Amino acid sequence: PVPATGGGTAAVADGSARTIEAALGGAPDRGTGDALTTAARDVLRGVVASAADPIAGGRHKVFGNAELNVIPTTSTIASHLPRAVGIGFAIERLRRLSVSGPVPGPGRSGVPTRTDSGPRSPWPTDAIVVCSFGDASVNHASAVAAFNTAGWCDHAGLRIPVLFVCEDNGLGISVRSPDGWVAATLGSKPGVRYFSADGCDLVQTYEVAAQAASWVRRHRRPAVLHLSTVRLMGHAGADAELAYRSTADIARDVARDPVVATARLLVEAGIASPEELIARYDEIGWQVRKVAEEVLGEAKLSVAADIMAPLAPRRPVRVSRAVADAGFRAAGPGNAARAAAFGGKLPEQAGPLTLAQTINAALADGLLDHPDMTIFGQDVAVKGGVYGVTKGLRERYGVARVFDTLLDETSVLGLGLGAGLTGMLPVPEIQYLAYLHNAEDQLRGEAATMQFFSQGAFRNPMVVRVPGLAYQEGFGGHFHNDNSVAVLRDIPGLVLAVPARADDAAPMLRSCLASAAVDGSVCVFLEPIALYHTRDLAVEGDDGWLAEYAGPGAWASSHVPIGRARTYGVGSAEDVTIITFGNGVRMSLRAAAGLAEEGVGTRVVDLRWLAPLPVADIFREASATGRVLVVDETRRSGGVGEGIVAALVDAGYVGSVRRVASVDSFVPLGPAAGHMLVSEEAITQGARTLLAR
Repeated sequence: PVPATGGGTAAVADGSARTIEAALGGAPDRGTGDALTTAARDVLRGVVASAADPIAGGRHKVFGNAELNVIPTTSTIASHLPRAVGIGFAIERLRRLSVSGPVPGPGRSGVPTRTDSGPRSPWPTDAIVVCSFGDASVNHASAVAAFNTAGWCDHAGLRIPVLFVCEDNGLGISVRSPDGWVAATLGSKPGVRYFSADGCDLVQTYEVAAQAASWVRRHRRPAVLHLSTVRLMGHAGADAELAYRSTADIARDVARDPVVATARLLVEAGIASPEELIARYDEIGWQVRKVAEEVLGEAKLSVAADIMAPLAPRRPVRVSRAVADAGFRAAGPGNAARAAAFGGKLPEQAGPLTLAQTINAALADGLLDHPDMTIFGQDVAVKGGVYGVTKGLRERYGVARVFDTLLDETSVLGLGLGAGLTGMLPVPEIQYLAYLHNAEDQLRGEAATMQFFSQGAFRNPMVVRVPGLAYQEGFGGHFHNDNSVAVLRDIPGLVLAVPARADDAAPMLRSCLASAAVDGSVCVFLEPIALYHTRDLAVEGDDGWLAEYAGPGAWASSHVPIGRARTYGVGSAEDVTIITFGNGVRMSLRAAAGLAEEGVGTRVVDLRWLAPLPVADIFREASATGRVLVVDETRRSGGVGEGIVAALVDAGYVGSVRRVASVDSFVPLGPAAGHMLVSEEAITQGARTLLAR
């Protein structure tokens, strides 16, 4: 985000000395030393992985600066564009939700400050977003998604103050962009204003860039600035461009060198002589060389704990306190507002609730306690979600806080990333787990890396709700019964919650919201679809899977810390330990009841958290019986069970272990699914086999 500069800059277009000097920001011999040295040192420290690098601290050679609001990007091309759109969206949304202006923002490190007036933006009300990329990136799916979302929002009347800047040198490493393709592509984006300039002409670039930025700032709408430029030398150090470019082609680029072209303008305008410019060039070169030699010897990161420190800070005491404070507010000062929000029908007075009803109530309480919280995704607002989980929230809290988005998972997560960086608490929904795989890099490469590559200076807190897992009958096969979670468990620092029961769902969701707000955590709240509306446990009509909703006074005592499991004792609970999660909890409890009739005592451990795994609880409960049956509804290869067994081995467990897992296959449609997934019968037989050893 780029704050306003004040009155703007006027420049005549006749190439006079005044125009050139204005473009340069002053005559060429003014105030360069300290600023140049500092800038060079910051960049070069990143190149050599110095621990003193001010943005990533030696973790990666990213470019960024927290004080200047330059957000670091990763090496994946175009993956930062959806976030840029999300920041623009959030800036405008905050203008309408509350007061705004520069304040210590929750997008920065530290605990966010609660205000009763609503969320506040860390940037001025007229801030805009500038996002740069190369010409080859226009073809990337993430870029296409970002342009489409910006145009879609503009067409719908939503303001997105984003200036996309394309630096077009005609090459994607060795692959040429077809002549005219980039201009045709960028110039035809619906809802995105097109500006272009010769990027090798300093004066023209300055004038057109000023026009583009001014247009975006004034109209609060998206635009693209297309700059044609050159690439001098290869794409990277190991790239020998002579392998794919002719010497004549390279010579043409050298002739357009913008540094030389600018020097020529300065000489023609009488601002400096050739000798002065050459001397200046050499002087700067030696300054940079001197800085480079200095930073080469700087210390590198050498301790794993130091490297990981900003990855995913965990402050469980503060999270617990935040949950307790939320309960105090809801029961005390916010009691009347809460009663009004629920229409006088508080969920704790409604009797036993299903999993879906409990999540709905917890989301409503979350919206009430977190004025910066928003819920969005496909069909979550007007329809209330495919399964009714968000039903009524739009009517209670308004379209500014609960709204529908276009159908694109990359853009949904991009909006969440931008909203979190801007100081909001986004709760996006991905309609089905299978659809998340279209956009995984927004979580892996963008969301989870933000604190890591900025040393906590930037963060994008979010809680992503995802209906998923299998056992949903009469609906869709694999794409609506997806059991692929390995990619989520593999993302460093990401929190993966899987509530199986109603009485766990609300406390776990509150923990995720509090962790996002306090620690900037990226959380995925994976909701088992097949258990959404399940009522019974043992026999039809027993309502054994329902639970009362805990009122605010009990939120502190019922708090579920991240990474803590839950154990159920069935019978003597001394013979076998079943470790499971999600749908496996209900099946295992049913199987355990049958085993109890045979005189077998069982401990059923509901992991609740798949990342981080509750390793201490796993080891303790496994050691209590010495026999462990891992019930894993994900696949045998790459499934959760592998992590559980590995955790037991690493912890020194010496008892017996057996696994029951789903087959390495996609989930088929109809009755065929029963032959591929873990069943209650398979759990019972697995326990018997374990006991017979």
